[in-house]
Amino acid sequence: MLWFILGIVLFALGICLSVALHEAGHMWAAKAFGMKVRRYFIGFGPTIFSFRRGETEYGVKWIPLGGFCDIAGMTALDEVTPEESKRAMWRFKTWKRTVVMSAGSAMHFILGFVILYLMAVTMGLPNPAAQAAPTEAVISATSCARAATTVEQLNDTTCPPDAPTPAKTAGLQAGDKVVSVAGKPIKTWREMLAAVQVANGPTPFVVERNGQRLNLTVDVPRVQRLVADASNNTTVKDVGMIGASPIQNTAPPLLTYGPVDAIGGTLSFTGTMFSETAKRLIEFPSRIPAVVESIFGGERDPNTPVSVVGASRIGGEAAERGLWEIFVLLLASLNFFIGVFNLLPLLPLDGGHIAVVWYERVRDWIRKLRGKAAGGPVDYTKLSAVTMVLVFIGGAVTLLTVTADIVNPVKLFQ
Repeated sequence: MLWFILGIVLFALGICLSVALHEAGHMWAAKAFGMKVRRYFIGFGPTIFSFRRGETEYGVKWIPLGGFCDIAGMTALDEVTPEESKRAMWRFKTWKRTVVMSAGSAMHFILGFVILYLMAVTMGLPNPAAQAAPTEAVISATSCARAATTVEQLNDTTCPPDAPTPAKTAGLQAGDKVVSVAGKPIKTWREMLAAVQVANGPTPFVVERNGQRLNLTVDVPRVQRLVADASNNTTVKDVGMIGASPIQNTAPPLLTYGPVDAIGGTLSFTGTMFSETAKRLIEFPSRIPAVVESIFGGERDPNTPVSVVGASRIGGEAAERGLWEIFVLLLASLNFFIGVFNLLPLLPLDGGHIAVVWYERVRDWIRKLRGKAAGGPVDYTKLSAVTMVLVFIGGAVTLLTVTADIVNPVKLFQ
């Protein structure tokens, strides 16, 4: 229990550090271009302490749920003093404003990369070869294929060593290479698995053993199993199973790198994580109904979105079990997700402000081609209704995920 609580605290501190660096990214970029940064605070609500250095006030507030960097004149509607007017952010060139507004996400990407690099040279990064499915359809052993009607039975992989299985009864042996199933040519274990799952009853198999081909008939039963689809969603289905397992993948689950090699390994794995992050963002809306269902007693799908509360809880579980590689990967993944999400072209996210800035740029370019003067800054009051709708939706989703993470949290370990 102590490690569980410590894991939650450490993960929460990691999130606080991410937020602090996000806002620091905006501040450092703004200062580098000569914009005036009035305040830099971590948290919201009443101030715990603050101090002034130069023209900027720094401080910490009581509610550690974010932070802010107050740059003078972020939009043309913001009030500025006569002294601040020339250094107002909206007066700067488009590319400079873009850099400042994207600097927060950039800090998440840098932090995520640093976390993965440190992981690469210490505990190691996940090895893609270890996660790869077996290629050849070669049988290593015949094992139990049992029916299941409960979650406990579905997750129970224990079987008596001498249990008769359809594969063993039909004469299949370790080392046999499956050539065809029900007349369909087989090249990989995945193809064999797919052919077996749709089979029912006596099914002809052709296997290669010691250079000879043998014709066998396997009586394939239908059993209930947890099956994952292409999107990694798991459902209980009746499938054919013969009780055979492939040659086990002996590749190590983690690969440790040297200080130099770790740069390439980390870049490669970072690309993989960006791909997974984009996939999760695309799937995000379709998974919200499952979150709502879980609040009212439905089984929580581990692939549903989680809030900061849920992520911290999973971090605590990983720490409690000594699985620090999961803890570190989750923290890196969260940084990549926040960084990408924040760049979506939706107000009030940074990506929404960037979209407005570039709209102004493109609009003025078109007006120039038509011999007209620049149109001036966008009136944000006209976008307030859209912004409020998006804020409401974002707040509702946050409330849903936090509620689900409290009443029915995702559990990686049963």
